[in-house]
Amino acid sequence: MTGQEIVLLFAAGFAAGGVNAAVGSGTLITFPTLLAMGVPPVLANGTNCLGLVPGSVSGAYAFRDVIKPRIWRWAAIVAVAAILGALLVLVLPSEVFAAAVPWLILLAVALIAAQPLILKHLPPPNRWTSAAYMSGSGLYGGYFGAGQGIAFLAALAASGVSSIHEANGSKNVLAGVANASAAVVFILGGQVLWSAAAVLAVSSLLGGWLGGRVTRRMPAPALRALVIVIGLVAAIAAFVKGG
Repeated sequence: MTGQEIVLLFAAGFAAGGVNAAVGSGTLITFPTLLAMGVPPVLANGTNCLGLVPGSVSGAYAFRDVIKPRIWRWAAIVAVAAILGALLVLVLPSEVFAAAVPWLILLAVALIAAQPLILKHLPPPNRWTSAAYMSGSGLYGGYFGAGQGIAFLAALAASGVSSIHEANGSKNVLAGVANASAAVVFILGGQVLWSAAAVLAVSSLLGGWLGGRVTRRMPAPALRALVIVIGLVAAIAAFVKGG
């Protein structure tokens, strides 16, 4: 990489780490940056996946006092689903699923926006429904992580997590687990550009730390509004990219 590319990628990773800690969809910043640098799509996906893991860790740390132990049961489900999603990247054409990305992001945003109304009509959360929600979100996160944070927020809400701050911290944990699990598949498949992943790892770590501290102090209504706004922007960006 050239010096200019390193600076550009560092800035993208820092921004993505902050956005992921706050809401999610940071992949929509870093993935196009890697493509613009000439990195092939599948290699860019694996590199991005590994590079953003530290940002999820630092983002989750800011919410450590509100994250409950139940998250680890869900994390195990997400890990398995994310591995399956990453395997799909290596064996299936990406165009089909990529076309569905903006619609999936919009669906997740709608679930967050209408959460109080929707939760009244969903079956009471139990371990089976929660497993289904986490499996779907983990599979999506392992395949293509853009908007996975919003998907996890929706899954957590449907699983009975009513506090937006607990949900946000738990979302960072689950996104980190999904990325780390999928990254193992991409590493074994030789689909990681290590120099770029290292730049993303450092920059996303710093961005996640700052983003986590900022959003931890936001009132719940403001944080929910931020989720919706960034989710809509992410969906529009995905539509434009897909078009």
